[in-house]
Amino acid sequence: MPTSIPNSIAEDRFANQCFSNRRNFLKGSAALTAGFSAFFGPLSLPGTAEPSDSNLNMLGPRPGYAPQVGTFVSLLTWMREANGVISATKGLTQADLDYLVDPRANTIGALMLHLAATETYYQLNTFDGKKWDSWPDSVKQQWDAAMNLGDAGRKSIKGHDRDYYLKILQETRAKTLAEFSKRDDAWLLAADKDWPWGPTNNLCKWFHVCEHEAHHTGQIAFLRKRLPGAKPEAD
Repeated sequence: MPTSIPNSIAEDRFANQCFSNRRNFLKGSAALTAGFSAFFGPLSLPGTAEPSDSNLNMLGPRPGYAPQVGTFVSLLTWMREANGVISATKGLTQADLDYLVDPRANTIGALMLHLAATETYYQLNTFDGKKWDSWPDSVKQQWDAAMNLGDAGRKSIKGHDRDYYLKILQETRAKTLAEFSKRDDAWLLAADKDWPWGPTNNLCKWFHVCEHEAHHTGQIAFLRKRLPGAKPEAD
């Protein structure tokens, strides 16, 4: 895999297996549209289901977005608001967020910032049309430690409370949603033929951002159970 793709993705077995197994499913936009239609109903009819954004469990098109874009936004929002990093880190102190369970692990705080870094880099790639790793040095200086984690992340990401990380996550997501509102369904299904995993459309890239949060939320739950003083029965 080219070195231009971030280490966190190259080393993430879960993500690689996901994309390998999913590639055949995502080959054609017709098959993809059919798959979503089977799940959520006829997405070409935006008036058929436009639940309030406050109703997280009603997945489907959202006002202000193209039908399939809005349906994906409902998935992205559900992952964050119903079962993601917000609930997984509730009640954690700064000491909890900085706790390193072993010398090779990542802290919970670093994983929270990693989610924001990943989303930021996919924004640059899909919204701004920048080739991966072609962004300015100023962007890399701000985000690379969180994106790649490892020793750089362990050394530099510490000393912040939960609100610090949540604010960054919220600001990053607000930009994502604003940009999605400017795109149509054709953009969502448009393929990047030069992507290292093979032809990959914007939906697949952003689905990775969504399941990436699910993956790291599981890691956060694992680390939370190993915090000093954590109760054995804690979720």
